[in-house]
Amino acid sequence: MSRKGGIISGGFQPLKAPDAPTVDSVSAGVLSADVTFSAPSNTGDGTIDSYVITAKQSDGTSASATASAAGTTSVSLTVGGTTTFAAQALSEYGPGQFSGFGNSTSVPTGQELYTWGRGSQGRLGHNDTVDRSSPVQVGSLTTWAQVSLGGANVGAIKTDGTFWTWGSNSYGRLAQNNTTDVSSPTQVGALTNWSQVSGGNTHMLAVKTDGTLWSWGNDFNGRLGLNQPDTDKSSPTQVGSLTTWSKVSGGGLFSVAIKADGTLWSWGRSYYGQLGQNNRIDRSSPVQVGALTDWYQVSAGDGFCGAVKTDGTLWMWGNGNVGKLGLNLSSGHRSSPVQVGALTNWSQVQTCNGFTAAVKTDGTMWVWGSAANGRTGTNNLTTYSSPVQIGALTDWAQVTTLNTGAAAIKTDGTLWAWGVSDFGQVGDSTTINRSSPVQVGALTTWYQVSGNFVNPSLAAIQQSFT
Repeated sequence: MSRKGGIISGGFQPLKAPDAPTVDSVSAGVLSADVTFSAPSNTGDGTIDSYVITAKQSDGTSASATASAAGTTSVSLTVGGTTTFAAQALSEYGPGQFSGFGNSTSVPTGQELYTWGRGSQGRLGHNDTVDRSSPVQVGSLTTWAQVSLGGANVGAIKTDGTFWTWGSNSYGRLAQNNTTDVSSPTQVGALTNWSQVSGGNTHMLAVKTDGTLWSWGNDFNGRLGLNQPDTDKSSPTQVGSLTTWSKVSGGGLFSVAIKADGTLWSWGRSYYGQLGQNNRIDRSSPVQVGALTDWYQVSAGDGFCGAVKTDGTLWMWGNGNVGKLGLNLSSGHRSSPVQVGALTNWSQVQTCNGFTAAVKTDGTMWVWGSAANGRTGTNNLTTYSSPVQIGALTDWAQVTTLNTGAAAIKTDGTLWAWGVSDFGQVGDSTTINRSSPVQVGALTTWYQVSGNFVNPSLAAIQQSFT
């Protein structure tokens, strides 16, 4: 790009190019990074045409991306390890000042899948039925993006958008068009547009990148949402024709989902009012829960449900036995969402079998419900009917529950678990029950963890930097 000039007092002088933009933050993915940057306060004498974001990789090579405006842009990388980033604005008067490399981040080259706990029916994906008391990598691939455990069924999505299942295949819940158990990951069809999967007790659901919703497996009580109750499906079947689905969660006998517009929908069994419809009527197709459009995250458990709104409030409904709704009541069901307290700093809730766990935006973790066998992680066997904090730490990032306990990832990437460990599901290389969180191994690269709905096993994805 040529640099223009102009006549000003004192003679011919070059007109000023832009100052340096500011690289505000970087979020690393697998061989990629989302870079957020701000426009320079002084844009020079011309108009900024574009921006160049440059990444200096750990091997000394560089990668770059262009953007038409300040904001967030993605940079594709070729090398893992430590990477720094810089920004520069381009205008008609030439390239602007260079921000200089900064915002160092570690870039993973891939994501590995690990499982442990009970291995019956091949649910650990190791091509056998052997229990594992510590995380063992599933195969050698580093392309896993998300994993979800149901009853004894597992579903996972790879970074290329392909979908894979394994474990128990009763009711056709593995979507392989048969009912044969599979003990290692097996691809479902050939599509590459799967986005999110959630395993229920004996059914599964998934959302594609085009916003369509799909379900399969056991349809008892209409939990597949296909308006044909008690008709099992052994391959993915679209729920309606809408293309606006965003998030889905499979429960014991029901399902819930959030659309892109923030509305909440439910279907299946409603014996305890777990559909949130202010009644106990089963539904075989999605029905909206109320009229609000600010639902952010939802978790379907065994007869009850929890959800977080965009304003940070927490809501629960369904079966309230053993205090698992967190409403300071030891029993009593709720057939529509009821707010838990008045706080507005909840970020994630996870329901399962008899208890609930949740994380706040301040990094604290809270539990309530049955503490049988130490599964609430509070170092006692006390049943709580309202949220109780686990310890005093403020670095919890994500939590998952299983019928015998829970597991969580901290902001430093470490993995922790607690509860019953009769099949090694705590993952600390023992079968000793733990009533408070213990670290699983020494890795600091854990990315996502999922607990089995009714059987004691776990799966987690950890980032690889080699």
